[in-house]
Amino acid sequence: MGTELRAFLEIPYDQLEEMNLEAKSERLARTPRDKVGQKRMKYLADEKRIKAVTVCFADLEGRLHMLDYDKKFLLKAADNLTFDGSSIRGFSQQAESDLRLSIDWPAFYWLPSDIFGPGKVLVFADVLEKDGSPYIADMRAKFKAYLDGLYKRDGMTCNAANEIEGFLFKGRDAERRYYETGGFEFPSTGGYYHSLPGDALRLFIDTSAEVQRAMGFANEKDHPEVAPSQFEMNYGYTEASIAADQILLYKLICRQVAAKFDMTASFLPKPATGINGSGMHTNMSVSQKGRNLFWDPRGQDKLSKLGWKFIDRILTAGQDLCLAFNSSVNSYRRLDPHFEAPNQIKASPVDRGSMVRIPLGNEKSARIEMRSIAPDANPYLALYCLFRTGFSGPIEKDSGEKRRDRTKFLPDNIYDAIRLFKSSKYAVDLLGETVHKRYADLKVIQADRCPKALGTFIKAPEIQFHHEVTNQYLWSKF
Repeated sequence: MGTELRAFLEIPYDQLEEMNLEAKSERLARTPRDKVGQKRMKYLADEKRIKAVTVCFADLEGRLHMLDYDKKFLLKAADNLTFDGSSIRGFSQQAESDLRLSIDWPAFYWLPSDIFGPGKVLVFADVLEKDGSPYIADMRAKFKAYLDGLYKRDGMTCNAANEIEGFLFKGRDAERRYYETGGFEFPSTGGYYHSLPGDALRLFIDTSAEVQRAMGFANEKDHPEVAPSQFEMNYGYTEASIAADQILLYKLICRQVAAKFDMTASFLPKPATGINGSGMHTNMSVSQKGRNLFWDPRGQDKLSKLGWKFIDRILTAGQDLCLAFNSSVNSYRRLDPHFEAPNQIKASPVDRGSMVRIPLGNEKSARIEMRSIAPDANPYLALYCLFRTGFSGPIEKDSGEKRRDRTKFLPDNIYDAIRLFKSSKYAVDLLGETVHKRYADLKVIQADRCPKALGTFIKAPEIQFHHEVTNQYLWSKF
C-alpha cells in the first residue's frame, strides 16, 4: 500500500518544537488537568490524521512501558483503561492483577514521524487501583503528589536538570546479544569533545538532539564524552516532575535513533572495564515566587543555609539510599575512584569524586549537583528520594563542615547496598513498608543472578539481567 493513501499526521520539526513547548508551558503554569484534558481530547477528535495514542507508565524499577491505543477507542474509553499489573515486575500479584491507567493529559507530546512513525502522539499516565485510588508502587504519581503538596503548602517549586551519559554500540540489540559476543564494538573512539563531523557517533548525537529539541527539551549543548563512543546531550532545567519524564523520553529517543542507524544506545553504567562509566548527574534547585532559594551571595560557596541543609541531609542518607540511585549490579562498577567516580560521601565545589558538588553559579543558576546516580535508576524514585530527603531527612549530629569534608564511601557492590537499604528505618519511612520490601526483593533477585564478586571482567549476567535490557521471556527461563 502506498504511503500517499494513508495521510497520517507528519509535522515539521520547527512546528513540533513550538507545539511541545506550548504544552510544556501549560504544564509549568499548572493548568488544571481536566481543562488540559478537554483541550487534548477535542484536538484528537478534530485531527483526523492521528491514528493512535501511545500511553506510557513506569514500573518500580523505572522501566518505561508503552501501550498504543486506537485514537477512536481511547476517546470513548479514556476513563476505563485497564491492564494486567501482574505482568509488571514489582506491581500487583496475580490474584489482584487488574490495574487502571489515568491519562495525565498535561504530559502530552507530539512525536517526530520519521523516528516514531506518522500519525502518533504520546502521553504519560498514572497507575490506579481498581477503585481509582493511586497505586502504591507508582513512583511517578507519588513524586508528583509530593511536589504538588510542596507547592500548595509553601509555594515552592522543585527544579531539576539531568546530565545523562550513555554509550553507542555497533549492531542492534547489542546488550541482548552480549552472551554471544562477550563484548561491545565501539563505532567511534574520538574521545571527549572530539569526533569528526560525519562519524557515526556525531550523526547519532545530531539526530537525537534534533528529536529532543522538537519535543520541547530546550537543548543546551551536546558532545562526545571521555570514553569511546560515549555521549551526553544537555538540556535546560525544568520543574522536577517534567524533568523525570524527560529522562525516560531521552533514553527512548536515543534507543530509537540508534536503531535507525543499526546500532544500540546503552545506558549500562559501566559496559566495559578500563574506561569511564556513565552517570546521570542531577542538578537541583528550589524556587519560590521566582526566587532561587539556594542562592546566597554571602553563604559558603554562595549557597544558602537551606541549600547546605539540603546537602547535609542527602549525605546523612547516602548509604541508606544508595540502592535507589545505583540500582543494578553493573552500576557499582562505575563507583570506581580511578575513573572520576563520585563514591565519597561528602560535598565539594571542586572535587569530582564527591557525592555532591556545588557548581559555580549565580542568582539564577545556583544549585547542587548529585553525582552518584547511575543512568539506569528509576528517575521518579531517585528524585523523590532526593527532594524529600533534602527537605525533611535526618541530619547527623556532628558538625556540617566535618560531615561535608570527611572521607566516607558509598557501597562498592549491590549486596552491601541492599543490606544497608533493607536495614534502614529511614528508607522504610520514606517509601512505605510495602514498596520498600518490593523494591529490595527485586534487587535481591537481580543480584542473585549475577556474580557476587565483580572481578575485573564484565560478566554476561550483569548485562543480560540488567533491568533495562532483559525481557520477560528471558527472565522466565531462570
